[in-house]
Amino acid sequence: MKDYIQNAMKTESIHFDATGKERLLHAGIGLATETGEFLDAIKKSVFYGKELDRVNLKEELGDILWYLAIAMDALGTDFETEMEKNIQKLKARYGEAFSQDSAEHRDLEKERKILEGK
Repeated sequence: MKDYIQNAMKTESIHFDATGKERLLHAGIGLATETGEFLDAIKKSVFYGKELDRVNLKEELGDILWYLAIAMDALGTDFETEMEKNIQKLKARYGEAFSQDSAEHRDLEKERKILEGK
């Protein structure tokens, strides 16, 4: 997946400021746009009776991955690192299975330490 980020960056059309804030904004706007397109395709199927276009949905997921790659690169991280942190955070929150009580009584300090890599 690290190769994905490197390859995606080759297709990024504009290279922004050194702080990465503009790249993050570009990624955030792109994520919102592509997520909207993903939801719009589902809406058309659910509410307007159109056939669910699974090929289009997968394309939108690919576009979402591309914008995530920009964000990952701008933040100096990668998919594997953030996926592992996410799983560790969820295990700290829920243990082996979701519960409403665990969702409502989170140890945010513990979760933050995991996300910070401490």
